[in-house]
Amino acid sequence: MSDASVYPYEENGYTLYSTAYCPFAQRALRALSAAKVPFKVVEIDLQNKPEWYHLVNPQLKVPALRTPDGTILVESLVVSEFVADQFPESQLIPADAIERAQLRLFVEVFNSRVTPHIFGSLKAATEEAQKEHVDKLLSGLREVSEELVKQWARPSGKGGPFWFGDKFSLAEINTASFVNLLAGPKHYRGLAIPETDEYAAYHKWVEAFSQHPIYTDFQSSNEAIVHGMKKFVA
Repeated sequence: MSDASVYPYEENGYTLYSTAYCPFAQRALRALSAAKVPFKVVEIDLQNKPEWYHLVNPQLKVPALRTPDGTILVESLVVSEFVADQFPESQLIPADAIERAQLRLFVEVFNSRVTPHIFGSLKAATEEAQKEHVDKLLSGLREVSEELVKQWARPSGKGGPFWFGDKFSLAEINTASFVNLLAGPKHYRGLAIPETDEYAAYHKWVEAFSQHPIYTDFQSSNEAIVHGMKKFVA
């Protein structure tokens, strides 16, 4: 019995198991699209997963990417980095080791200083705890802004407005979906990102990538985000 009779996939091609509104899956969608890789999308309803999906990803999460040789990769950061490495002509990540490390540090700063407090601010049950998460979220965004200022002063940053100056890269792919999620704390917790110098680079960066097709093609509406995040609100 062939695998095709067990779960759906594109013969001799790439298959992405995805959920359109999931910010983690959006990383993979953007990476493949930015690299101009033909791929088939199999949409997974996370509330009603197909019986066969455990054969693709035993953890039952999205995204998962099946490669032409049948290898299945999971975890969004793994998938996006694989695409960048597999298709170097896309220039999603630089060949220079120092520049790669600087990009990864930026993504790590965002993922550790910002993302946890997006959800933390919603889940916190008391006003004091909510304010603490919002303050940490704003502090994280200041760090993001500082990292952008450092990068734009480097030759590879070219003064912005993207991480690599004039092109959408893995820096945007691995963070933009979660910038989109800030609509949740804004609606439920009154998050307001100041229009001050310390956030200026962040605002410049968001304005640039939010108009790029690689972002807009997979963007969730603010209304959908607010509705989807309601389940996290304490």
